[in-house]
Amino acid sequence: MGVFKRITGIAHAKANKLLDKAEDPRETLDLSYQKQLESLQKVRRGVADVTTAKKRIELQAGQLRQQADKLQQQAKAALGQGNEDLAREALSRRAGIASQLDDLRVQHEQIAEQEQKLIDTARTLQAQVDAFRTRKETMKASYTAAEAQTKIGEAVAGISDSMGDAGMAMDRARDKIETMQARAGAMDELLASGALTDLTKPVDDIQAELDRTSTASSVDAELAALKAEVGGTTDALPPAAADGGDEGPADG
Repeated sequence: MGVFKRITGIAHAKANKLLDKAEDPRETLDLSYQKQLESLQKVRRGVADVTTAKKRIELQAGQLRQQADKLQQQAKAALGQGNEDLAREALSRRAGIASQLDDLRVQHEQIAEQEQKLIDTARTLQAQVDAFRTRKETMKASYTAAEAQTKIGEAVAGISDSMGDAGMAMDRARDKIETMQARAGAMDELLASGALTDLTKPVDDIQAELDRTSTASSVDAELAALKAEVGGTTDALPPAAADGGDEGPADG
C-alpha cells in the first residue's frame, strides 16, 4: 500500500508539473474572474427573486385591503337597509381579511429583511469582484512584461551563442584563408626559382632536355667570349702593366 501511495504521489507531482508548464496564469485569472461574476449574478438573481416575492405580497395585501373596504361599505349598506345579519356577515369577512393582512405584513417584513441582506451581500461581492479585476489586470500585465523580458533574454542568449559560433567559424575561415595564401605564395616562389615545374604549361621531358642543353651551350659560348675578351685586353697592355708591377723612374 505504501508503494502504491508513493507511485500515486509521483504521478500527481508529474501531472502537476505538466499542468504548470501548460497553464497560462492569465487564462487562470480570467477564468477565476468569470466564476466570480457568475456567483455575483446568482446573488443578483436571488435578490430579484426576493424582491419579486415581496412585490407579490404587496399586491395581495392591496387586493385584500380593497376587499376589506368593499365589505365595510357593504356592511354600512346592509345596516341602511335594516339587514343587521348581512351587515354582521360582511364585517365578519372583513375581520378575516384583517387577519390575512397581518400575516402578509409579517411575511413582507421578513422578506424585506432578506432582501436587504442579499442587497448588502451583492454590494460586498461587487466590491470584491471589482478589486479582484483590478489586481487581475495588474498581475496579467506584470506576467506579460516578465514573459516578454524572458523571451528577450532567451533571444539575447541565443544571439550570444550564435555570435560565439560565428566567431569560431570566422577564426577557422581566417586560418584556412591564411593557409591557402601561404601555399599560393610558396608555389609562386617555387615556380619563380624553377624548383617546381609550372603546371600551367604542358610537360615535355624531351623539350626540357633540349632547353637545358641549349642553355648550357649558350653559357659555354658566353664564357669563351668573355675569356677571349679578357685575353685580348691583357695582350694589348705593356709588359709592366701586364705583370702588374709598379717600378719607379730610372736613375740618371
